[in-house]
Amino acid sequence: MVKIWSDINKLCLRARMDWILFLATLPLISVGLLTMNSFVGENYFFVKQLIWLSISISVFFLLSFCDFRFLKKTGFLLSLFVVSVAILIFLFIVGSMFKGAQSWFDFGIFTFQPADFVKLILILLLAKYFSKRHIEIANVKHILISGFYAFVFFVLVLLQPDFGSAIIIFLIWLGMVLVSGISKKHLLTVFLAGLITFVGLWFYVFEPYQQQRILTFIHPMADIQGTGYNAYQSTIAVGSGQLLGKGVGFGTQSRLRFLPEYETDFIFASFAEEWGFVGVTLLFFFFGVVIWRILANAARGATNFETFFALGLAIMLISHFAIHVGMNIGLLPVTGITIPFMSYGGSHLLAEFVGVGILMGMRKYARVVHRDDLQNEFLGAG
Repeated sequence: MVKIWSDINKLCLRARMDWILFLATLPLISVGLLTMNSFVGENYFFVKQLIWLSISISVFFLLSFCDFRFLKKTGFLLSLFVVSVAILIFLFIVGSMFKGAQSWFDFGIFTFQPADFVKLILILLLAKYFSKRHIEIANVKHILISGFYAFVFFVLVLLQPDFGSAIIIFLIWLGMVLVSGISKKHLLTVFLAGLITFVGLWFYVFEPYQQQRILTFIHPMADIQGTGYNAYQSTIAVGSGQLLGKGVGFGTQSRLRFLPEYETDFIFASFAEEWGFVGVTLLFFFFGVVIWRILANAARGATNFETFFALGLAIMLISHFAIHVGMNIGLLPVTGITIPFMSYGGSHLLAEFVGVGILMGMRKYARVVHRDDLQNEFLGAG
Protein backbone atom coordinates (compact mmCIF):
# COMPACT_ATOMS: atom_id res chain seq x y z
CA MET A 1 0.00 0.00 0.00
CA VAL A 2 2.82 2.36 0.90
CA LYS A 3 4.49 1.63 -2.45
CA ILE A 4 1.28 2.56 -4.30
CA TRP A 5 1.08 5.92 -2.50
CA SER A 6 4.79 6.42 -3.15
CA ASP A 7 4.36 5.85 -6.89
CA ILE A 8 1.35 8.18 -7.03
CA ASN A 9 3.26 10.94 -5.27
CA LYS A 10 6.29 10.54 -7.53
CA LEU A 11 4.06 10.76 -10.61
CA CYS A 12 2.35 13.91 -9.34
CA LEU A 13 5.68 15.50 -8.45
CA ARG A 14 7.12 14.85 -11.90
CA ALA A 15 4.02 16.34 -13.50
CA ARG A 16 4.44 19.51 -11.40
CA MET A 17 0.65 19.59 -11.18
CA ASP A 18 -1.22 17.62 -8.55
CA TRP A 19 -3.96 16.30 -10.79
CA ILE A 20 -5.37 14.14 -7.99
CA LEU A 21 -5.97 17.26 -5.91
CA PHE A 22 -7.56 19.15 -8.79
CA LEU A 23 -9.74 16.23 -9.91
CA ALA A 24 -10.93 15.64 -6.34
CA THR A 25 -12.41 19.14 -6.28
CA LEU A 26 -14.55 18.46 -9.36
CA PRO A 27 -17.10 16.14 -7.64
CA LEU A 28 -17.48 18.73 -4.85
CA ILE A 29 -18.10 21.45 -7.42
CA SER A 30 -20.45 19.25 -9.44
CA VAL A 31 -22.76 18.28 -6.57
CA GLY A 32 -22.88 21.93 -5.52
CA LEU A 33 -24.00 22.94 -9.00
CA LEU A 34 -26.55 20.10 -9.14
CA THR A 35 -28.01 21.16 -5.81
CA MET A 36 -28.32 24.79 -6.92
CA ASN A 37 -29.87 23.76 -10.23
CA SER A 38 -32.44 21.50 -8.59
CA PHE A 39 -34.52 24.11 -6.85
CA VAL A 40 -34.38 27.31 -8.88
CA GLY A 41 -36.48 27.48 -12.02
CA GLU A 42 -34.56 30.37 -13.55
CA ASN A 43 -31.17 28.78 -12.61
CA TYR A 44 -29.92 32.13 -11.25
CA PHE A 45 -27.41 30.71 -8.76
CA PHE A 46 -26.37 27.91 -11.12
CA VAL A 47 -25.50 30.27 -13.98
CA LYS A 48 -23.62 32.77 -11.81
CA GLN A 49 -21.70 29.97 -10.12
CA LEU A 50 -20.66 28.62 -13.51
CA ILE A 51 -19.20 32.03 -14.38
CA TRP A 52 -17.28 32.25 -11.11
CA LEU A 53 -16.13 28.67 -11.54
CA SER A 54 -14.70 29.44 -14.99
CA ILE A 55 -12.83 32.43 -13.60
CA SER A 56 -11.58 30.53 -10.55
CA ILE A 57 -10.25 27.53 -12.49
CA SER A 58 -8.57 29.82 -15.02
CA VAL A 59 -6.84 31.68 -12.18
CA PHE A 60 -5.87 28.35 -10.63
CA PHE A 61 -4.04 27.17 -13.77
CA LEU A 62 -2.44 30.57 -14.26
CA LEU A 63 -1.07 30.60 -10.70
CA SER A 64 0.21 27.04 -11.03
CA PHE A 65 2.83 28.30 -13.49
CA CYS A 66 4.10 31.08 -11.19
CA ASP A 67 7.14 31.07 -8.94
CA PHE A 68 5.99 32.21 -5.50
CA ARG A 69 9.33 32.55 -3.76
CA PHE A 70 8.79 36.31 -3.78
CA LEU A 71 6.07 35.75 -1.17
CA LYS A 72 8.80 35.05 1.38
CA LYS A 73 9.86 38.69 1.37
CA THR A 74 8.93 40.31 4.67
CA GLY A 75 8.36 43.73 3.11
CA PHE A 76 5.92 42.36 0.55
CA LEU A 77 3.89 40.47 3.17
CA LEU A 78 3.76 43.47 5.50
CA SER A 79 2.50 45.54 2.57
CA LEU A 80 -0.24 42.96 1.98
CA PHE A 81 -1.14 43.18 5.67
CA VAL A 82 -1.41 46.98 5.61
CA VAL A 83 -3.43 46.98 2.38
CA SER A 84 -5.77 44.30 3.76
CA VAL A 85 -6.37 46.29 6.93
CA ALA A 86 -7.07 49.42 4.85
CA ILE A 87 -9.58 47.51 2.68
CA LEU A 88 -11.38 46.12 5.72
CA ILE A 89 -11.62 49.61 7.21
CA PHE A 90 -12.80 50.99 3.87
CA LEU A 91 -15.69 48.50 4.02
CA PHE A 92 -17.20 50.48 6.89
CA ILE A 93 -17.34 53.53 4.62
CA VAL A 94 -18.57 52.20 1.26
CA GLY A 95 -19.35 48.55 1.91
CA SER A 96 -22.79 47.15 1.10
CA MET A 97 -25.07 45.90 3.86
CA PHE A 98 -26.48 42.41 3.38
CA LYS A 99 -28.40 40.53 6.07
CA GLY A 100 -27.12 42.85 8.74
CA ALA A 101 -23.43 42.58 7.80
CA GLN A 102 -21.39 45.23 5.98
CA SER A 103 -19.02 42.70 4.43
CA TRP A 104 -19.25 43.23 0.66
CA PHE A 105 -18.16 45.66 -2.02
CA ASP A 106 -20.96 45.96 -4.57
CA PHE A 107 -19.66 46.53 -8.11
CA GLY A 108 -23.05 46.21 -9.75
CA ILE A 109 -22.60 43.07 -11.82
CA PHE A 110 -20.92 41.26 -8.93
CA THR A 111 -20.12 41.60 -5.24
CA PHE A 112 -16.81 40.92 -3.53
CA GLN A 113 -16.14 39.84 0.07
CA PRO A 114 -12.59 40.76 1.20
CA ALA A 115 -12.71 38.48 4.27
CA ASP A 116 -12.24 35.40 2.06
CA PHE A 117 -8.87 36.68 0.82
CA VAL A 118 -7.86 38.05 4.22
CA LYS A 119 -7.77 34.43 5.39
CA LEU A 120 -5.19 33.57 2.71
CA ILE A 121 -3.11 36.64 3.55
CA LEU A 122 -3.12 35.64 7.22
CA ILE A 123 -1.89 32.17 6.26
CA LEU A 124 0.97 33.72 4.27
CA LEU A 125 1.89 36.04 7.14
CA LEU A 126 1.91 33.25 9.70
CA ALA A 127 3.78 30.91 7.34
CA LYS A 128 6.51 33.52 6.99
CA TYR A 129 6.62 34.23 10.72
CA PHE A 130 6.71 30.62 11.88
CA SER A 131 9.12 29.51 9.15
CA LYS A 132 11.80 31.67 10.78
CA ARG A 133 10.89 31.04 14.39
CA HIS A 134 9.38 27.56 14.61
CA ILE A 135 12.38 26.24 16.55
CA GLU A 136 11.91 28.80 19.31
CA ILE A 137 8.11 28.81 19.16
CA ALA A 138 8.06 27.74 22.81
CA ASN A 139 8.80 31.38 23.61
CA VAL A 140 5.40 32.88 24.38
CA LYS A 141 6.26 36.19 22.68
CA HIS A 142 6.01 34.53 19.27
CA ILE A 143 2.48 33.40 20.08
CA LEU A 144 1.58 36.94 21.04
CA ILE A 145 3.22 38.56 18.00
CA SER A 146 1.63 36.11 15.58
CA GLY A 147 -1.63 36.60 17.44
CA PHE A 148 -1.44 40.33 16.76
CA TYR A 149 -1.79 39.80 13.00
CA ALA A 150 -4.77 37.51 13.50
CA PHE A 151 -6.33 39.76 16.14
CA VAL A 152 -6.37 42.81 13.85
CA PHE A 153 -8.11 40.84 11.11
CA PHE A 154 -10.39 39.14 13.65
CA VAL A 155 -11.65 42.40 15.15
CA LEU A 156 -12.18 44.18 11.82
CA VAL A 157 -14.14 41.23 10.41
CA LEU A 158 -16.12 40.72 13.61
CA LEU A 159 -17.20 44.37 13.66
CA GLN A 160 -18.82 44.07 10.20
CA PRO A 161 -20.27 41.87 11.85
CA ASP A 162 -19.20 38.59 10.19
CA PHE A 163 -19.00 36.16 13.07
CA GLY A 164 -18.38 33.11 10.86
CA SER A 165 -15.33 34.52 9.04
CA ALA A 166 -13.95 35.84 12.34
CA ILE A 167 -14.11 32.33 13.81
CA ILE A 168 -12.26 30.93 10.77
CA ILE A 169 -9.53 33.57 11.19
CA PHE A 170 -9.12 32.55 14.83
CA LEU A 171 -8.99 28.85 13.93
CA ILE A 172 -6.37 29.47 11.24
CA TRP A 173 -4.16 31.22 13.81
CA LEU A 174 -4.78 28.60 16.49
CA GLY A 175 -4.16 25.70 14.11
CA MET A 176 -0.94 27.15 12.73
CA VAL A 177 0.32 27.90 16.23
CA LEU A 178 -0.37 24.29 17.23
CA VAL A 179 1.43 22.75 14.25
CA SER A 180 4.35 25.09 14.94
CA GLY A 181 5.00 23.30 18.23
CA ILE A 182 3.47 25.02 21.22
CA SER A 183 4.02 23.90 24.83
CA LYS A 184 1.10 22.57 26.85
CA LYS A 185 1.50 25.42 29.32
CA HIS A 186 1.18 27.99 26.59
CA LEU A 187 -1.70 26.04 25.05
CA LEU A 188 -3.60 26.34 28.32
CA THR A 189 -2.79 30.04 28.41
CA VAL A 190 -4.17 30.47 24.91
CA PHE A 191 -7.45 28.76 25.81
CA LEU A 192 -7.83 30.77 28.99
CA ALA A 193 -7.18 33.96 27.02
CA GLY A 194 -9.74 32.80 24.47
CA LEU A 195 -12.31 32.21 27.22
CA ILE A 196 -11.73 35.66 28.66
CA THR A 197 -11.97 37.17 25.18
CA PHE A 198 -15.24 35.35 24.54
CA VAL A 199 -16.75 36.69 27.76
CA GLY A 200 -15.72 40.20 26.73
CA LEU A 201 -17.13 39.75 23.24
CA TRP A 202 -20.40 38.42 24.64
CA PHE A 203 -21.05 41.48 26.76
CA TYR A 204 -19.52 44.24 24.62
CA VAL A 205 -19.32 43.15 20.96
CA PHE A 206 -21.84 40.46 20.00
CA GLU A 207 -25.09 41.70 18.51
CA PRO A 208 -28.31 40.40 20.12
CA TYR A 209 -28.98 38.10 17.15
CA GLN A 210 -25.50 36.57 17.50
CA GLN A 211 -26.06 35.96 21.20
CA GLN A 212 -29.39 34.39 20.36
CA ARG A 213 -27.75 32.05 17.83
CA ILE A 214 -25.43 30.72 20.52
CA LEU A 215 -28.29 30.36 23.00
CA THR A 216 -30.28 28.55 20.32
CA PHE A 217 -27.35 26.14 19.91
CA ILE A 218 -27.60 25.28 23.61
CA HIS A 219 -31.40 24.96 23.44
CA PRO A 220 -32.15 24.38 19.73
CA MET A 221 -35.83 23.56 20.24
CA ALA A 222 -36.56 26.58 22.43
CA ASP A 223 -37.56 28.80 19.50
CA ILE A 224 -38.32 26.65 16.47
CA GLN A 225 -40.41 29.32 14.81
CA GLY A 226 -37.80 32.03 15.44
CA THR A 227 -34.02 31.86 15.79
CA GLY A 228 -33.98 28.07 15.84
CA TYR A 229 -35.99 27.69 12.64
CA ASN A 230 -33.06 27.37 10.23
CA ALA A 231 -31.20 24.82 12.33
CA TYR A 232 -34.39 22.82 12.90
CA GLN A 233 -35.27 22.66 9.20
CA SER A 234 -31.68 21.76 8.36
CA THR A 235 -31.65 18.75 10.67
CA ILE A 236 -34.99 17.62 9.21
CA ALA A 237 -33.54 17.84 5.69
CA VAL A 238 -30.42 15.86 6.61
CA GLY A 239 -32.40 13.17 8.42
CA SER A 240 -35.00 12.80 5.70
CA GLY A 241 -32.29 11.82 3.20
CA GLN A 242 -31.88 8.47 4.97
CA LEU A 243 -29.66 5.96 3.14
CA LEU A 244 -30.01 6.78 -0.57
CA GLY A 245 -31.69 10.19 -0.50
CA LYS A 246 -34.81 11.43 -2.22
CA GLY A 247 -33.12 11.95 -5.57
CA VAL A 248 -31.78 15.01 -7.35
CA GLY A 249 -34.49 17.66 -7.54
CA PHE A 250 -36.80 15.90 -5.08
CA GLY A 251 -35.62 17.45 -1.82
CA THR A 252 -38.88 18.71 -0.36
CA GLN A 253 -37.33 20.84 2.41
CA SER A 254 -35.44 22.88 -0.17
CA ARG A 255 -37.92 22.78 -3.06
CA LEU A 256 -40.80 23.92 -0.84
CA ARG A 257 -38.60 26.64 0.70
CA PHE A 258 -38.75 25.28 4.26
CA LEU A 259 -34.95 25.35 4.27
CA PRO A 260 -33.54 28.87 3.67
CA GLU A 261 -30.16 29.65 2.11
CA TYR A 262 -30.03 26.17 0.56
CA GLU A 263 -27.43 27.36 -1.98
CA THR A 264 -24.97 28.74 0.63
CA ASP A 265 -25.29 28.24 4.39
CA PHE A 266 -27.36 25.05 4.18
CA ILE A 267 -26.24 23.47 0.93
CA PHE A 268 -24.95 20.42 2.80
CA ALA A 269 -28.44 19.80 4.22
CA SER A 270 -29.95 20.16 0.73
CA PHE A 271 -27.38 17.75 -0.66
CA ALA A 272 -27.88 15.23 2.16
CA GLU A 273 -31.64 15.27 1.61
CA GLU A 274 -31.21 14.42 -2.08
CA TRP A 275 -28.27 12.02 -1.88
CA GLY A 276 -28.64 10.44 1.54
CA PHE A 277 -25.97 8.79 3.66
CA VAL A 278 -24.26 7.22 0.65
CA GLY A 279 -23.85 10.60 -1.05
CA VAL A 280 -22.59 12.22 2.15
CA THR A 281 -20.01 9.45 2.52
CA LEU A 282 -18.74 10.11 -1.00
CA LEU A 283 -18.65 13.85 -0.27
CA PHE A 284 -16.49 13.24 2.79
CA PHE A 285 -14.26 10.92 0.77
CA PHE A 286 -13.50 13.46 -1.96
CA PHE A 287 -12.94 16.24 0.55
CA GLY A 288 -10.60 13.89 2.42
CA VAL A 289 -8.64 13.34 -0.80
CA VAL A 290 -8.28 17.12 -1.22
CA ILE A 291 -6.90 17.47 2.32
CA TRP A 292 -4.63 14.45 1.90
CA ARG A 293 -3.08 15.92 -1.24
CA ILE A 294 -2.58 19.31 0.41
CA LEU A 295 -0.82 17.65 3.35
CA ALA A 296 1.25 15.54 0.95
CA ASN A 297 2.38 18.75 -0.74
CA ALA A 298 3.15 20.24 2.68
CA ALA A 299 5.60 17.39 3.26
CA ARG A 300 7.43 18.38 0.08
CA GLY A 301 7.69 22.10 0.71
CA ALA A 302 10.99 23.51 -0.50
CA THR A 303 11.33 25.36 2.82
CA ASN A 304 9.37 25.70 6.04
CA PHE A 305 7.47 28.61 4.47
CA GLU A 306 5.88 26.41 1.79
CA THR A 307 5.14 23.70 4.36
CA PHE A 308 3.43 26.10 6.74
CA PHE A 309 1.42 27.65 3.91
CA ALA A 310 0.07 24.24 2.87
CA LEU A 311 -0.76 23.37 6.48
CA GLY A 312 -2.53 26.71 6.91
CA LEU A 313 -4.54 26.11 3.74
CA ALA A 314 -5.57 22.67 5.01
CA ILE A 315 -6.59 24.17 8.37
CA MET A 316 -8.71 26.82 6.64
CA LEU A 317 -10.55 24.29 4.44
CA ILE A 318 -11.07 21.81 7.29
CA SER A 319 -12.43 24.58 9.53
CA HIS A 320 -14.91 25.65 6.85
CA PHE A 321 -16.00 22.08 6.16
CA ALA A 322 -16.34 21.03 9.81
CA ILE A 323 -18.25 24.13 10.92
CA HIS A 324 -20.57 24.07 7.90
CA VAL A 325 -21.44 20.40 8.39
CA GLY A 326 -21.70 20.88 12.15
CA MET A 327 -24.22 23.70 11.89
CA ASN A 328 -26.21 21.78 9.25
CA ILE A 329 -26.68 18.79 11.55
CA GLY A 330 -27.35 20.84 14.69
CA LEU A 331 -24.02 20.29 16.44
CA LEU A 332 -22.77 23.88 16.03
CA PRO A 333 -24.49 27.27 16.00
CA VAL A 334 -25.47 28.78 12.66
CA THR A 335 -22.64 31.15 11.63
CA GLY A 336 -23.05 31.51 7.87
CA ILE A 337 -19.97 29.46 6.96
CA THR A 338 -19.72 28.14 3.39
CA ILE A 339 -18.52 24.64 2.52
CA PRO A 340 -15.39 24.64 0.30
CA PHE A 341 -15.83 24.29 -3.48
CA MET A 342 -19.55 23.54 -3.06
CA SER A 343 -21.47 26.55 -1.69
CA TYR A 344 -22.66 29.35 -3.94
CA GLY A 345 -20.45 32.45 -3.93
CA GLY A 346 -17.70 33.82 -6.14
CA SER A 347 -15.42 35.31 -3.47
CA HIS A 348 -14.91 32.16 -1.45
CA LEU A 349 -14.63 29.95 -4.55
CA LEU A 350 -12.00 32.22 -6.10
CA ALA A 351 -10.08 32.44 -2.82
CA GLU A 352 -10.02 28.64 -2.48
CA PHE A 353 -8.68 28.15 -6.01
CA VAL A 354 -6.16 30.96 -5.50
CA GLY A 355 -4.91 29.14 -2.41
CA VAL A 356 -4.64 25.81 -4.21
CA GLY A 357 -3.10 27.55 -7.26
CA ILE A 358 -0.38 29.08 -5.09
CA LEU A 359 0.26 25.63 -3.66
CA MET A 360 0.66 24.23 -7.19
CA GLY A 361 3.07 27.04 -8.05
CA MET A 362 5.14 26.09 -5.02
CA ARG A 363 5.42 22.54 -6.39
CA LYS A 364 7.66 23.92 -9.15
CA TYR A 365 10.52 24.07 -6.69
CA ALA A 366 9.39 21.44 -4.17
CA ARG A 367 11.98 19.14 -2.72
CA VAL A 368 12.10 15.43 -3.60
CA VAL A 369 11.12 13.30 -0.64
CA HIS A 370 12.97 10.10 0.20
CA ARG A 371 10.97 6.87 0.19
CA ASP A 372 11.48 6.50 3.96
CA ASP A 373 9.89 9.90 4.42
CA LEU A 374 6.90 8.79 2.38
CA GLN A 375 6.50 5.74 4.59
CA ASN A 376 6.64 7.93 7.67
CA GLU A 377 4.05 10.25 6.16
CA PHE A 378 1.46 7.58 5.47
CA LEU A 379 2.19 5.22 8.35
CA GLY A 380 2.67 7.93 10.95
CA ALA A 381 6.16 6.72 11.85
CA GLY A 382 8.91 8.99 13.08
